[in-house]
Amino acid sequence: MTHRLIRWLPAAAVAAIVAAPAAPAAQAPARGSAELIAQLSAKPTPRLNGKPDFNGTWDHLGGIEFVRPQKLPDGSLCLRGCKPAAGAARPAPAPAPAPVAAAAPRPAQPTPPEALFPKYKPEFLAKVKDLSARQVETDSALKCLAPGVPRIGPPHKIVQNAKEVVFLYDDVNGGFFRIIPVDGRTTFRKDLPASFLGDSIGRFEADTLVVETTNFNEDTWLTDNGAFHTTGLKVVERLRRVGDTIEYTVTAHDPDVLVEPWNAKPYTMWITAMELEEPARCEDRDLDHVIDGTHHDNPR
Repeated sequence: MTHRLIRWLPAAAVAAIVAAPAAPAAQAPARGSAELIAQLSAKPTPRLNGKPDFNGTWDHLGGIEFVRPQKLPDGSLCLRGCKPAAGAARPAPAPAPAPVAAAAPRPAQPTPPEALFPKYKPEFLAKVKDLSARQVETDSALKCLAPGVPRIGPPHKIVQNAKEVVFLYDDVNGGFFRIIPVDGRTTFRKDLPASFLGDSIGRFEADTLVVETTNFNEDTWLTDNGAFHTTGLKVVERLRRVGDTIEYTVTAHDPDVLVEPWNAKPYTMWITAMELEEPARCEDRDLDHVIDGTHHDNPR
């Protein structure tokens, strides 16, 4: 049709069409922006064996995103929230380790910080305060160990078939995985020792994947700031695929120490073509050289 149109137009008109500048390409929505989430969630939801297809690599600005290294004038290295040395101007943050891009605002709904912390029974508040004050000493996540669930956050890649769903993580402490059966079983295995990431069973409730996890050890926290738990912890994750996004919510149940079940921060994840790479090795070289052992942020 274009060739026919040009063939019958006057020469001046043809020249004007040929010389007309091309329309500028539309700028892609920013990573994690509301515009990107809206575009991807409007797409059709893929299905696998009649269920939503969760296969893919999923971005949610998690994992190592919160780490922003900066070198202070005294030669020390600050990862997050550190103050500059006395009498020196605060240095500009160093670039995040490649290939992590600059973090954009999370698509999750804003929530007041106090609402993000579990509500402990009065008799355990002193313990929480003490653990938080001595976080450098007491937080196992600062010792290259698995952060636990739900602290590790949503998975970065999901592999799904008719019998199981595999969660893969690219965490600042290394690469971790969870294998979640979705074959209809309703009882947990009884021959496993307690672990950092627990034992999981999955099921579908309509188009939502529900994952229940138990059998945790006591070596992890629910979140930052001394949020300990007991071996009676039960975590329920819900993943709902909407187009090329996943709505992820998680609730921690630990009635021995918590006043009520705790809902961690929700996430919206979006599909990405970027594949996971082998994570950098996590090595604990710092704790023996810490000068100030007071509270140390490690938000997840």
